[in-house]
Amino acid sequence: MLEELKQAHKVVGAKQTRRALRDGRAKKIFIAKDADPRILQPLVQEAVRTGVRLEQADTMKQLGEACGIAIGAAIAAVI
Repeated sequence: MLEELKQAHKVVGAKQTRRALRDGRAKKIFIAKDADPRILQPLVQEAVRTGVRLEQADTMKQLGEACGIAIGAAIAAVI
């Protein structure tokens, strides 16, 4: 599941994911189960509303590593 992020064109973080959703560029969203729900909830709602698929990662650290960054990530989008 997270292997897809390693090779794909992606954006990482809430602000960039929000832009990708609004611009219609997001094809799939990855969210970390341990991320703050207040940050994720509006983005998940937007993804559901626009029909973008959702996947979950167990931890922010795991999602960050899959994205190739040294810190945890709450959300990322394949574009």
